[in-house]
Amino acid sequence: MGRLEWEDVLTYVKDVPNNMRVIAFASRKGGVGKTTLVGHLAVEAERRGAGPVALVDTDPQGSLAAWWNERKAETPLFVRVELPVLERQLEELHAHGIKLVMIDTPPSVDHIERVIEVANVVLIPARPSPHDLRSVAATVDLVEARNRRMAFIVNGASVNSKISTEAVVALAEHGRVAPVIVHQRVNFAASMTDGRTAGEVEPGSKAAEEIEELWGYVDKLVAGPVRRKGNNGSKDDTARERADRA
Repeated sequence: MGRLEWEDVLTYVKDVPNNMRVIAFASRKGGVGKTTLVGHLAVEAERRGAGPVALVDTDPQGSLAAWWNERKAETPLFVRVELPVLERQLEELHAHGIKLVMIDTPPSVDHIERVIEVANVVLIPARPSPHDLRSVAATVDLVEARNRRMAFIVNGASVNSKISTEAVVALAEHGRVAPVIVHQRVNFAASMTDGRTAGEVEPGSKAAEEIEELWGYVDKLVAGPVRRKGNNGSKDDTARERADRA
């Protein structure tokens, strides 16, 4: 199955009421599992009725595109875009009924900045390792410079590891952290080899449950209002709102 061209996408989604949201997955550090999360969350979002969902791969490596090309299922859609005209192409998708767009990015600043500009929410995966945690500040700076909502996802964690809990605490110093930790599980990697997800290969598995719970959080984050800073001082809003209240 090949990529869908614009005519195919726009024909497929016509007459669907639109209220499109754009989620960017970004990290200045490679190897944090962005592509696996994008694919899994897109499939889960479609399964839970949040579609039509469109995937966009801006990474020259093309891992998300390669995964999608192995899929037998027709959804989520995959859209080939050109970065210089990304905003216009997203407007066309919105006009024709796409409800959710998930964009995978490479670690390069130029790509991340361009995608952040068109995103409603930026999700920042981070593995629970000292090197990964030290690197998040560079991504946070890019997101806050454009005043976008963001959330961290602790990804690839070892089960029952102390460092995973420590990672949540460390990331919370920079912003909101998803309450669901995604653990290192064999079926995440295995399912990606043939264009499926862990939930499609093994429904009811721990991996599937984590993605279900994570999508529940992300869905509310994207659709819900910005929350004010809580009494515990956690940063759960944009940089501009925090500055306005200072």
